[in-house]
Amino acid sequence: MELKNKIKDLTEKYYSKVIEIRRYIHQNPELSFCEVQTSAYVESQLKNLGITYQKGIAKTGVVALIEGKKPSKRVIALRADMDALPVEEKTDFSYKSTNKGIMHACGHDVHTSSLLGVIFILNELKDSFEGTIKCIFQPGEEKLPGGAKQMIDEGVLKNPTPEFILAQHVYPELTTGKAGFKSGIYMASTDELYLTVKGKGGHGAMPEKITNTVLTAAKIITALQEIPKNSENIPTVLTIGKVIANGATNVIPDEVNMEGTFRTMDENWRAICHGKINKTAQEIASAMGATAEVNIKKGYPVLINHDKKTQKAIEYAQMFLGKENVEMLDKRMTSEDFAYFSQQIPATFYRLGTTKPGTDYYPLHSSYFNVDEESIKTGIGLMAFLSLQILNEC
Repeated sequence: MELKNKIKDLTEKYYSKVIEIRRYIHQNPELSFCEVQTSAYVESQLKNLGITYQKGIAKTGVVALIEGKKPSKRVIALRADMDALPVEEKTDFSYKSTNKGIMHACGHDVHTSSLLGVIFILNELKDSFEGTIKCIFQPGEEKLPGGAKQMIDEGVLKNPTPEFILAQHVYPELTTGKAGFKSGIYMASTDELYLTVKGKGGHGAMPEKITNTVLTAAKIITALQEIPKNSENIPTVLTIGKVIANGATNVIPDEVNMEGTFRTMDENWRAICHGKINKTAQEIASAMGATAEVNIKKGYPVLINHDKKTQKAIEYAQMFLGKENVEMLDKRMTSEDFAYFSQQIPATFYRLGTTKPGTDYYPLHSSYFNVDEESIKTGIGLMAFLSLQILNEC
């Protein structure tokens, strides 16, 4: 109870400062791997506290170390992403985006400012805990290949090596003051699909003299929808969201381009499906006298929350927030590049409720998305409490 009360008091102490930080970041959003100003702003906050940090990881990533007593004894990591989306903000808040066509529509401004708030608290408490907490400010979550992978490739999980990593993400489906958890498999892998059907186009009234690339593409799209049906209860989604057949009412084009997404929750099944997608497209195209080019751009892996660590995190969250404010979540077919961390070391990725009770909300990636700023208190306090409790468990 003493630690809980200390953290709640320190959260109140730094809350207004964190809100200022959040609004500044929200007002100055930057796209994936272009977070130069955001990164510099994070560095300035760390410098003011005299905290050791490293910059330039994956171009704009920043890593800070909060060292307690016996810093080499235990190490855990906390992660926040910094990038915004190519979305034009349509809110009328005083701190709305000043960068046209760019917006923090996924709450990464909350993640970054909350982690800075956690650092403010941990820095005050560093003489009262043993071990080291590595704080990772990550670029490029919204764009393949993902900043997490690049930071890992550049050694972010070394020197020192954390035994566990924790991250939170805003979740408008939950109200302020609540958090949501799911142990085990939580979020899907994601791959981008690019297919091109090629043939001899021509007059639509003379089908015997041409290759009907449009019909071929349609048959491929229909056939691809059968793949998820054979998943043997593994959640799987295959969606073609873009089709370009640049012909006319009486013109069949030489080629048709298709783009889509493929998501699942099993890496072996994922690999099998990649082969099925290619084979399906090739066989149908051949049967129709056309050819098919299939490019599968492999994206983020399945996000897996470590069972034991996540169960402990749930217990600690209940201690901090009350059992009534901690909810168990279902699997999601959305994806997150934090999954790369979860594939390397034990990890917990949880959700932060951000909607004021009794109000409606706009979903993530909406041009009207915003959070109830009272939720940031929960974001700061809960992550600080979880990090210190879990640090003692490592």
